Amino acid sequence: MVTITFIEPDETQKIVESTLGLSVMEVAVRNNIQGIAAECGGQCSCATCHIHIEEPHFKITGAPVDDEEDMLDFSDSRKPNSRLGCQVTVTEELNGMIVRVVGDE
Repeated sequence: MVTITFIEPDETQKIVESTLGLSVMEVAVRNNIQGIAAECGGQCSCATCHIHIEEPHFKITGAPVDDEEDMLDFSDSRKPNSRLGCQVTVTEELNGMIVRVVGDE
């Protein structure tokens, strides 16, 4: 199991455990994390799972590419550490990751 800390838009922190191989969006939805609407169900077509990944884990996940990059371009809350939760797969290397939920998309 991997532990992820979600910081919801109202600054509430929730620490959850995740199974390997799920997307960060799936983990958020399964744990009722506020601010993750996941309207497209993980198809990278809505940006309602926009998150900011804190260092050092952002370096592990890497920068967004292709369709994800295009979706994030529409966000007023985009930062250099922005990702879509549906495009980040939980791996052992992400244990202890801190994720800030944007929640305004």
